[in-house]
Amino acid sequence: MIDVVDDAERYPLTGRFLMGRSRHAMEEREKDLLEQSIEQVIRYDTQTCILARGQPTDRSTMLIDGFILRTITEHERRYIVGIQVPGDFVDLHAYALKRLDHDVVTLGPTRVGQISHDRIGHIHAHEPHLSRLFWFSTLLDAAIHRQWTLKLEQLKASRRVSHRLSEIWRRLEMVGLGRSNGFRSPLTQSDLADMCGTTAIHMNRALSELRREDIAEFRRGLVIVRDRAKLERHGDFDPSYLYGHGPLYVADELDDMD
Repeated sequence: MIDVVDDAERYPLTGRFLMGRSRHAMEEREKDLLEQSIEQVIRYDTQTCILARGQPTDRSTMLIDGFILRTITEHERRYIVGIQVPGDFVDLHAYALKRLDHDVVTLGPTRVGQISHDRIGHIHAHEPHLSRLFWFSTLLDAAIHRQWTLKLEQLKASRRVSHRLSEIWRRLEMVGLGRSNGFRSPLTQSDLADMCGTTAIHMNRALSELRREDIAEFRRGLVIVRDRAKLERHGDFDPSYLYGHGPLYVADELDDMD
């Protein structure tokens, strides 16, 4: 945790990037370069779509504080297909695509840093090791998306939400923002329903079941858990796909790869 706090303080804009995963592979020079690459910091106090589906873009976004959702709206219904936490390079893949197939939306008070694609291109051309770490971060997003798809097929509503809560808690913990008994976020029951592919009514029932079984309690975004292992078992949550410490942990493989 000391290293987590140190990097977050030394690099207030980008210090949580790849924290808990492969940040140890970054040289201090690369950390400085990434921090200096943030060209603009923007704060959003209310929910805001910062990149709409199909909108051309020439920059990508680093999430500094708060939460960001990836959403798709079809047939007048919103679906949440991803959630980002501080340290996530939210739309790095927009560098290659120049537009996305979904909306990028802030959730509650949020602070982001923007990096132009020109600067990212310079890093790709002249900093191959840091470029590989950028690639690694986009592959993490893909791993999370695959797990969401899998659990959507496997689990009923109360177990799906247990999985999502377990994941968010673990991801916050990896970047030094976890709590011993849960976490706080601006998420609503409606958000959780859209995240788990169910209706608000079914989500209300699912959360009531979690509370009744003493698995977790959800109070206006505050998640309280008395037995973490019980929550993770109920959600069939195995954190390996997050590429933190565990069987998929990347140790020194990325340290010197140019």
